[in-house]
Amino acid sequence: MEHTEKLYYAQPPVLEFTARVLACEEDKKGWQVVLDRTAFYPEGGGQPADHGLLGGVRVLDVHDAGGVIRHLTDRPLEPGSEVEGKVDAARRLDLTQQHSGEHILSGLLHSMFGAENVGFHIGEDYLLMDLSVAVDAEGLAKAEEAANRIVWQDVPTEAVWYEKEQLARLTYRSKKELEGPVRLVTMPGADCCACCGTHVQRTGQVGQIKIIDHINYKSGTRLQVVCGARALARHRLVDGQCRRAGAALSAPVEGLAAAVERQKAELEAAKFRLTGLENQLFALWAAGETDANPLVCKPGLGPDGLRRLAAALSESRTGVCCAVSEKEGGGLAYAIACTGEGADLRPLCKELNQALDGRGGGKPGFVQGSCAADITALRSFWAAHTF
Repeated sequence: MEHTEKLYYAQPPVLEFTARVLACEEDKKGWQVVLDRTAFYPEGGGQPADHGLLGGVRVLDVHDAGGVIRHLTDRPLEPGSEVEGKVDAARRLDLTQQHSGEHILSGLLHSMFGAENVGFHIGEDYLLMDLSVAVDAEGLAKAEEAANRIVWQDVPTEAVWYEKEQLARLTYRSKKELEGPVRLVTMPGADCCACCGTHVQRTGQVGQIKIIDHINYKSGTRLQVVCGARALARHRLVDGQCRRAGAALSAPVEGLAAAVERQKAELEAAKFRLTGLENQLFALWAAGETDANPLVCKPGLGPDGLRRLAAALSESRTGVCCAVSEKEGGGLAYAIACTGEGADLRPLCKELNQALDGRGGGKPGFVQGSCAADITALRSFWAAHTF
């Protein structure tokens, strides 16, 4: 089958076109439609495929099979018929904003830090970029600012095909050795890169380039980036969250970080005071127990509280002590301690778990876990044992 004529490389972009259906075959996901020409960009190079309508049916995905473009549709089209195609313009703009923004940022990171873009993918919420070298937050901020200056300059982008002999005289980025003809996409002042994706006509159409996160990844850096409309949506999200947090803390957005630090310090001080008061309460509870091997059930205690209560119970005796609290939604959490010489609570813990549908473990002198039984069943288990 002859190669499909690729209208998606045209500038200005072709979003509506007519074509002849050459083939239509059903598969597990829908129908694979081949046209003599198409403006639907196929998935490739980290850029997802265009979506839209073709002869009134939905185009769900597009792939390049050796130069033949296959359109996955939700209904069949008649081979030999002429159909009208309509590319989803909003999706195309979004993808070209992300891809063009990636070119600008990648080119500048390469020139500023020698960073190679070794991985690129446009996701639903942001695009991922993997850099070959580590770049710190200060360096990324400088590259981000330089990238946005290229956007503000609103210079025309270029996409030109070159033959092999012409490529030898040019300097450009590429992830692998290429044979001509090769399409070089140039963002003046920022980048020249071999690429078969779709791009904006002018850098100003990218709108904005924003790095929203970065982490050390392998020996380099992984970036999360949003461009264009995604950058605006991200700003609205973050601004909304900041305003809600500011209202809760009675602080303006500009003073939010300081308010959070104050709140954190106050919370840590309150937790410290609470822990001290709880320890006093646990000591009083322990002093009131006369049983050599007490099982004490108290509401609302988490794992740390149970541990400290079990420790308080065991400080004044050599017997086995169990602190228990009922869990929200059913079941029990437990902590068992013993300070007796040579004590090993692990067999007891294993038996408890088997008998009461529990899970947990620990060290010879202390075990902790949870079980599905109620307090009555646990008391019966405890009463049946001699320590």
